[in-house]
Amino acid sequence: MNAESQPIAPHVRPLVARRRRFVVVVDTSPECHVALRFASARAAHVEGGTLVLFHVIPPAEFQHWMAVEDKMREESLEDAEDFLKRVSADVTEYCGVVPERIIRRGRAREELQKFLESEEDIFALFLGADTEGDPGPLVSYFSGPLVGSLTCPVVIVPGSLSDEDIDEMA
Repeated sequence: MNAESQPIAPHVRPLVARRRRFVVVVDTSPECHVALRFASARAAHVEGGTLVLFHVIPPAEFQHWMAVEDKMREESLEDAEDFLKRVSADVTEYCGVVPERIIRRGRAREELQKFLESEEDIFALFLGADTEGDPGPLVSYFSGPLVGSLTCPVVIVPGSLSDEDIDEMA
């Protein structure tokens, strides 16, 4: 049998149309920017690609008076919603993808882990690595011993990449 008559990929499964959700933890850190830009560009280029902006409101430290705590919780939720609306508009302008917005309250790594475990169509988690020293708490947590039991791949985007670098490779 010569090379011309052999099938190129005899055991390739057929493509299935499905939603592919890329999750990015959104905060104000510089490394978030690179992860967000990379994931946005990938979501725009992948058939069925969508983007999830995942934001966590840290637990309130002030808890002496219930009325004050309730007001602080309400204000922090409004601030988070406004922040994600701005980020979402920027993403849509950049690549045409209209992201899904998720807001949770608690500790970022625990809330993100619960979210990933509860969803069935997560294609990948995108995290940006800090450029100096420790790569960051989420990168350390999700690339450590936990990584073997995750239900989706973790993409770590180097924080040193410029917008031009990301646009060229994504």
